[in-house]
Amino acid sequence: MSNPLPVNRARRLAIRTLGLFSGLLVARAAQSQHTDTRFDDQAAHRIVYQCNKADPDYLQHILFSAGELIRKYGDDVRVVITAIGPGLHLLGRHPGRPIATELQQKADSLSQYGVDFHACGNTMKALHWTEKDLLPFAVVVPIGADDIMLLQEQGYAYLSW
Repeated sequence: MSNPLPVNRARRLAIRTLGLFSGLLVARAAQSQHTDTRFDDQAAHRIVYQCNKADPDYLQHILFSAGELIRKYGDDVRVVITAIGPGLHLLGRHPGRPIATELQQKADSLSQYGVDFHACGNTMKALHWTEKDLLPFAVVVPIGADDIMLLQEQGYAYLSW
């Protein structure tokens, strides 16, 4: 996993202060360019979410939870969402399963605030996808389960539901 880029602290502070995270997510998602916002390597809190379903309510809960952690902890949290199996469709340019555009916009916005989205390479192979089939903010990892394990070994808390 590559080192994160510098944090845009002013933007993160604005989110935390305003408490209007949901509205900001949609507004920011409308912008097509991505900034160089990433979490600080020295964050006290680290979490990796397993995203393995394409169900809209499930995806909404994961994205909302990740956003709430950013709002609460600001620069002091590092969040990774590893998409495997059916969950990978969240990150697809043309998902093979029905994924609401709003959910992809929220994921895009979260990526601009530093959430890392990892796409399982094994699932991509099974779907005959390449990096071109993914949204621009997604990063391919060879094996999603291995990604989660390695992040846990680096001190990340693991969350799945």
